[in-house]
Amino acid sequence: MTQDEVMEEFRSAGALLEGHFILSSGLRSPVFLQKMFIFQDPARTETLCRALAQKAQARFGTIDYVVSPAVGGIVPGYETARHLGAKAIFVEREDGRFALRRGFAIPEGARVLMVEDIVTTGLSSRECLAAIAEHPGHVVGAACLIDRSGGKADLGVPLVSLAQLDIPTYAPDNLPPELAALPPVKPGSRGLKSGAPA
Repeated sequence: MTQDEVMEEFRSAGALLEGHFILSSGLRSPVFLQKMFIFQDPARTETLCRALAQKAQARFGTIDYVVSPAVGGIVPGYETARHLGAKAIFVEREDGRFALRRGFAIPEGARVLMVEDIVTTGLSSRECLAAIAEHPGHVVGAACLIDRSGGKADLGVPLVSLAQLDIPTYAPDNLPPELAALPPVKPGSRGLKSGAPA
């Protein structure tokens, strides 16, 4: 898939939003990619994740395990793993840190790909990779649907993406006037408390 084709999938799904958004990193942005509008459509998700699997396999070769961060990475991780013929597992927060739970394990010698939905600063990706590093296996790289850092996020491993965007982000105390004039919205899942309405 070309980058234009990927972005057209987001547009036609209503997943490319404009306004004043608080990202999971705490930064502000005039654009938010609501990937859950993609993931509610199995056919659209399958199309994008098949393309991501093909790109990852071309770059990294055989993959045995796909590991993703919960919550946003679970669906693309699973679907990408399906096309790679790999196992799909995920890390989730335990005492504030990502960890493999639920009896998930990575065997010695396994070739591991970390799969994310969207990479902005790379913070959650690096946290996920740190959790994976506590287990046997070899991380060959990372993959995501959209790299909105414009290629600037440093994960410590090679990253492949279906689309690479350079969407501006701003510190909350350094907003351009047109963004500051809009009410901020926090559409992501990080920071939701257990039992709070989603």
